[in-house]
Amino acid sequence: MTEGTTSAAAEGADTLSRLEQEGEIAADYLEGLLDIADLDGDIDMDVEADRAAVSIISDSSGRDLQKLVGRDGEVLEALQELTRLAVHRETGDRSRLMLDIAGYRAKKRTELSELGAKAAADVKNTGEPMKLNPMTPFERKVVHDAVKAAGLRSESEGEEPQRFVVVLPA
Repeated sequence: MTEGTTSAAAEGADTLSRLEQEGEIAADYLEGLLDIADLDGDIDMDVEADRAAVSIISDSSGRDLQKLVGRDGEVLEALQELTRLAVHRETGDRSRLMLDIAGYRAKKRTELSELGAKAAADVKNTGEPMKLNPMTPFERKVVHDAVKAAGLRSESEGEEPQRFVVVLPA
């Protein structure tokens, strides 16, 4: 191995270790939250796309966990920010951790990928740009990825919380 290869491998191991540590801190924080709220749930940790990913899942119907998702994922977004702050407090580094509760974000990702692919197909057919409804940063990222996979490009426009995706013709 050359020095550059060794250095890159060490850097990759350091990044993975750091992300795993973020996941551990987040899991501890969320376990405390579940205890306080007297809710049952198991915590699953992973690393996806250079981010720590933590999921709270339930063996039962998951109706109790829906309280932690809230209307349109609003409570989930707030809990994700609180969890990121807890990680930041422990590590001193900004976290890009993704939180999913009861599969809400996974389901939303599938729906948004389909929306992005459909919008791209419509733009290919009409040749006209298409503006989508306002979305959260997570939602816009998923749509941008789907549009890119379809061979088109997209941009975000507007100001939060009314920021939206515009799908552009080739």
